[in-house]
Amino acid sequence: MTSSLSLSLTNRSGRLLFLFPKHHSCVSVSQNLNQFARISLQFSSVVHSQKAMTDHLQTDLGLYKPPQTVRGMTELDRTAFSQTVSVPAIRIPTKVLNKVVKSLKKVALQRPGLKRVVEEHNEDGNKDSSQGEHRLLLLDPNNITSTDSFGSEEAEALKAYGVPQEIQKYQVKLTYENLKSEEILRAVLPEGQDVTSGFSRVGHIAHMNLRDHQLPYRKLIGQVIIDKNPGVTCVVNKSNTIDSTYRNFQMEVLAGESNMVAKVRENGVLYEFDFSLVYWNPRLSTEHERIVSLLQRGDTVVDVFAGVGPFAIPAARRGCEVLANDLNPESFRWLQHNAKLNKVDRKITSFNMDGRDFIRGPVRERLPSLMKGSQKIHVVMNLPALALEFLDAFRGLLGPEPDQSLSCLDDNLPQVHCYGFSKEDDAQRDVVERAEASLKISLRGQCSVHLVRNVAPNKEMMCVSFTLPRGVLYSTHTQDRGKRLSHSLVSFGSSRLLKHEIKTYTPCRSNDGRSFQRNVFLFLHRYFRGAVS
Repeated sequence: MTSSLSLSLTNRSGRLLFLFPKHHSCVSVSQNLNQFARISLQFSSVVHSQKAMTDHLQTDLGLYKPPQTVRGMTELDRTAFSQTVSVPAIRIPTKVLNKVVKSLKKVALQRPGLKRVVEEHNEDGNKDSSQGEHRLLLLDPNNITSTDSFGSEEAEALKAYGVPQEIQKYQVKLTYENLKSEEILRAVLPEGQDVTSGFSRVGHIAHMNLRDHQLPYRKLIGQVIIDKNPGVTCVVNKSNTIDSTYRNFQMEVLAGESNMVAKVRENGVLYEFDFSLVYWNPRLSTEHERIVSLLQRGDTVVDVFAGVGPFAIPAARRGCEVLANDLNPESFRWLQHNAKLNKVDRKITSFNMDGRDFIRGPVRERLPSLMKGSQKIHVVMNLPALALEFLDAFRGLLGPEPDQSLSCLDDNLPQVHCYGFSKEDDAQRDVVERAEASLKISLRGQCSVHLVRNVAPNKEMMCVSFTLPRGVLYSTHTQDRGKRLSHSLVSFGSSRLLKHEIKTYTPCRSNDGRSFQRNVFLFLHRYFRGAVS
């Protein structure tokens, strides 16, 4: 049954902080209509959230009126941002200072590098002669404009500590160090243009996706990000879309060092990789954790597009046996490195192959024996741009289905978790239909769909999970049987291959070596009968 939880949190200024979608499953048309209504409500909330954030920022900028000389600046001059502003302040006796400051923390001025408690000064600018019996608490001018601006809680606290609700003005010198990155960029970029200081952090690297109108200021933007974010020593901007072959992209270093080898800790696991040569998305941390939470010790994980190991490494740490593959040679190298770094290299068998070749080769060779065990098999396919198309590699993977009298009906069929992007209004229906098109079988009532994240406006990342049907794994047409037999006996003519085929497609074989001749007979009888009937 489809369910969705929209969790809305608001702060003092009424801003929506986040939405939390729950698990989705394959649903009927009427359920999809309900989903559409929920998505519409969520979208409305997000729009409201963005507007509230913008309004708050614009109001906050009332404290700082940037000099006109900084408008259009492309090379950062930190001294040009200095300015003296007037802020409200309240006079507090030092003996109750800590208690009053704590009570007024919601309305106190909060600025990077700026003290909110200062000493009193006379009109001539010298320190007050009252021997430090009072201090001034600087207040946020967005919240406090007069004595009537205090809320009931603040007013009661002031009365309880004997502090008069009297507001005075205090001159504060704001410098570049006291400004927020949004304020600096809004002061520099052309008026009316969108301002962004958002980025994805990958170790010491800040990764940005700048818009065209921001590119002339990219070097300045990069330096501001480094200045305002401790630990960031390199800022890069993506200069093209992700290459679907190796899942990396060209990037330009905007500021800082050019070291692209990042160290990242995600869900307690340490990874190292060259960010310029491999794919890594810090926004998928929760999804990595979700899939790994489904695993049990002893399970087998087949990671078709493993990257540097965000699914494979945690799975191995959980006690699973892992087959991990990636086409990108750099991802393959860092996958092996991370396996050793986390001391799970003995649990991971890694491959550097095309996804289809990996499924039709190493996976096909191991799958029959794995299906005879009791531990679950999980197939992870995280290549959202193409993974749904790769599902066709499973069609007829294990050849003709064994005779019912010889087969083990309780085969442990693999659980598939396949990712895809969708720009359709009903993203859930879209990814399921595309999976069905690749598998040539209906998944209605046999799958679940999880909303991973919103990638961009009108673009969702989804995960469709299902048990791989027997009708997909096994070919049932006699023509396919004849072609497979002909391919095995005529094209290759290898007795070793024939022996492998017999062992692979005789599912209920005993461990007794004397059964081999009987299996040969059953194998040939079954194939020839299928080929000529």
